[in-house]
Amino acid sequence: MVSLNELWFILVAVLFIGFFFLEGFDFGVGMATRFLGRNELERRVMINTIGPFWDANEVWLLTGGGAIFAAFPNWYATMFSGYYIPFVFVLLALIGRGVAFEFRGKVETAKWTKTWDWVVFFGSLLPPFLFGVLFTSILRGMPIDAEMNIHAGFTDYVNVYSVTGGVTVTLLCLLHGLIFITLRTEADLRDRARQLAGKVIFAVLAALAAFVALSIFETDLFTGRGQVTIPLAALIVVCYVLAIMFMKQKRDGWTFAMTGAGIALTVGTIFTALFPRVMISSVKSAYDLTIYNASSGDYSLKVMTIVALTLLPFVLGYQIWSYYVFRKRVSSKEPMIY
Repeated sequence: MVSLNELWFILVAVLFIGFFFLEGFDFGVGMATRFLGRNELERRVMINTIGPFWDANEVWLLTGGGAIFAAFPNWYATMFSGYYIPFVFVLLALIGRGVAFEFRGKVETAKWTKTWDWVVFFGSLLPPFLFGVLFTSILRGMPIDAEMNIHAGFTDYVNVYSVTGGVTVTLLCLLHGLIFITLRTEADLRDRARQLAGKVIFAVLAALAAFVALSIFETDLFTGRGQVTIPLAALIVVCYVLAIMFMKQKRDGWTFAMTGAGIALTVGTIFTALFPRVMISSVKSAYDLTIYNASSGDYSLKVMTIVALTLLPFVLGYQIWSYYVFRKRVSSKEPMIY
């Protein structure tokens, strides 16, 4: 039977999978605006494809952070203190991106519109890259001492492996966003998004291959739980091969499902490799943070479980309904919000 500690680890993993699946295409669309949109109107159309969703999608990140804080306070304390500066940049990027979405359609000069468009671009580029660096460095291991404090230098955060992870996550989101654009736009813009996605997907496969190769030498991703992570890695490759096939057939819905599944499996593989650890110490394995030594008490976990199971259906229902209501394609002939 699954313990409450294991249940909440699974819930945290699901929340981050949901975040990268949903906010991933938001990030991808934001990055694509600078080089896919040929004029102001096309960029407005692209941003309006995610207009009804982006703020709700970010709630998955807030909920994931809140779940870590409540269920695994030691994990929260160690990670958020050790990664304070990267999280500050993530926060500033998300704030700037949200402000840019609201302001770009309300300014009267082309100069300010261009400025906000660049804010959207960098606000969409930095978070997936920094999250990729964060998760891969956690998987590689950080210098955590017996008091659960991180004493890290620059190279512990920024190294070949973590940068490769950051680039990989960024490309995954870009591809996911381009496919989302094909689902939500029309005519030439949709065709160009599909063509660009056909090129980006090969960069994604190359980045994934590099990430897997480095993981073999830098982590225990394929040794600790190889019986699970190796099949998951194979499924990731299958997803993107199928995405190429569906893309050539212009079956955008199935392509989106495959890129989304690829992201979900990638995040799931990382959490599977970590379990039962939540942070790995490069100093000594005895200093690893696990779902047991980093968790709250049993009573807190029980109360949280009851509350979560009560409220979660309403939250999911609301978000599913919003996607249903705004399911139609965005046309340049219709009024736009952003």
